[in-house]
Formats: sequence, structure tokens, C-alpha cells
Amino acid sequence: MNVRVFFLLLWLPIAAQAQGFAGLGATGDGFAVPERGVPLTFPADHGPHPDYRIEWWYLTATLTGPDGTPYGLQWTLFRSALAPEAGAGWDAPQLWMGHAAVTTPDRHFVTERLARGGVGQAGVTASPFVAWIDDWQMAGDTFDEMRLTATGPDFAYDMALLANGPLVLQGDAGYSVKSAAGQASYYYSQPFFDISGTLVLPEGEVPVTGQAWLDREWSSQPLASDQTGWDWFSLVFDDGARLMGFALRGDDTFTAATWIAPDGQATAYPDGAFQAEPLSQSTVAGRQIPTRWQVRLPDKGIDVTVEALNEAAWMDVSVPYWEGPVMVSGSHSGRGYLEMTGYE
Repeated sequence: MNVRVFFLLLWLPIAAQAQGFAGLGATGDGFAVPERGVPLTFPADHGPHPDYRIEWWYLTATLTGPDGTPYGLQWTLFRSALAPEAGAGWDAPQLWMGHAAVTTPDRHFVTERLARGGVGQAGVTASPFVAWIDDWQMAGDTFDEMRLTATGPDFAYDMALLANGPLVLQGDAGYSVKSAAGQASYYYSQPFFDISGTLVLPEGEVPVTGQAWLDREWSSQPLASDQTGWDWFSLVFDDGARLMGFALRGDDTFTAATWIAPDGQATAYPDGAFQAEPLSQSTVAGRQIPTRWQVRLPDKGIDVTVEALNEAAWMDVSVPYWEGPVMVSGSHSGRGYLEMTGYE
């Protein structure tokens, strides 16, 4: 049996009740639920939270080659639980999925790994920090300094990560509301990684340097049942400030944002303060995908155009989506990443 088919069959107890994008709006009966006011603790919270249904370690990076060519890189490890109870070996209810991608101005490389928990094929430990699936790893003695590796059929990378700023707690001290009905997740970021290393592409090795952004999030029902997808922006401006903003699409659009000053001081913004309006669309994988946006955060004077480096950055994986590097111009200039889900 094809490993992807096998993985999706294992997913059926969740998928059969799917609501919202990828079933993330389904009720997480029996699982823990995020609560406002619960402090995040480190390094423990760098590790897994098996009492919650869904979790991810999500890194994106904007890179530059020696000739000035821009690139993008993604490394993500997802954990999903079939049931809230514990188990060992093949009885462990944890499923793991890894995505790795490299984007150039005219090509997009992507690959996926799938694993069942409890058998050593994938997992995360908090300290020393190690996140792995098969031979892919993000690991280091501390969360501030790590090595990142991945391989695919036609690309690979080996990168060093070094944090030069603090962790940022999203939302209300890490409690991130996702809908008017109150669905929420625990969410924090490390948006201050310097990154350097080597991309291995079909034409050979390319040394690169740049900046990376790591998101950590876990919940049991992060979306409302009517929310069909999201548009998520992580932007790094040339003056050192950063902006995270998302729009969740449903019966009504729900938005939130965090402004991050160059020194790491964060200001969270509630629904309605952040605005993202599509300006133009591209045909990607037979879908109409907005690849040029106007993004505003009026309280900080932000009014920028966000445009895909490569419009065809489609993630052709088990649950497909668009993810790629973007260029930023307007009131502020810079680079960043855009993730878009739920476009049929």
C-alpha cells in the first residue's frame, strides 16, 4: 500500500468528522483545551504536548545567494493525535508529518515525510532540543542555536540557525484567539534567527545566508467549524521590525496580528486591526490563488504590497496549500513568507 494512502487511512477517525480546513474545526473531545492565563514555560514548551490534538514546529527562511538571487526555505514537523490516551510502540496514537521545500524565482521543490509515533521514526525532545522525522532534523544543545537538515528527491539543505533576539509570545501571553467564537491555540515564535548554509539544487550547491522565523503552535480545535482556510503573513522589514498577521476565512473573516519591534518587544492586535486584501490572482495547480496583496496595520503606519517571489509555490502534499517567500514594498520594504490554505 502507498505510504500516503496508509497515512490517510490512519487519519480517518479525524477526517470523518472534519470541519473547517483539514478538520481543524472538529471538536477535540477528550483532548486538552488551551486556557487563557496559563504561562508558557521553557524549555519544556519547545517539546511536544500529546494531550492536545494538533501541534507544529514550523520554520520558514528568506535567503540570498552569492550573486544576489533570492531563495526561500521551509521545514515543518506536524504532530496529530488520533486519541487523547497514551500508548506505546505501534499503539501510540501520534501521527507525524514533515514538509520541506525550497523556492527559487522560477522553481519550487517540495517533499513530504509521514511517520507513526512510538516507534522512533519521528518525534521531539525539549532539551537538548531535537525535532526529527527519518533523517530530517532540527536540533541543538539549546533552542537558540541549531542545525537544520532535510533531503528530497531533487534538493537538500544543511543550515545553521542562531537566534539574535528573544522568543515572542503571540496573542495574550501566548494564548492566540482564532475566531469570534473563542477557538484558540497556544502560539509563540522565534522570529530572530540568522540562518546560513548550503542549498543543494539540481545545478549544484548554493551557499546562502538570510533570516528565519520559527512558529510553535498547539491546540485541539484551533478553528471554528465554518473557517475554511487562512492567509498568514510573517514579514521582516529592513528596519528590523517584524509583523505577524493572519486572516481566517469563514462566514466572517477573523484577523489578528503582532507587531514586533527590533528589540523584540511585541504588541498584539485584536480582530479588525490587521487588514489583508488580495490585489491579483494567479492560476496555480488549477486554482485561483491570490499572490499579490495589500497589507495594512494602520496603528503602525504599515501599508505595503506583498508579492510572491514565485507564484507557483504550491505545496503538493497530503493536505495541499500554498507557501512561499514574498517581497515587501510600500511604506516599509523587506521580505517574508506567506501561507495560504483552503483554496479549492
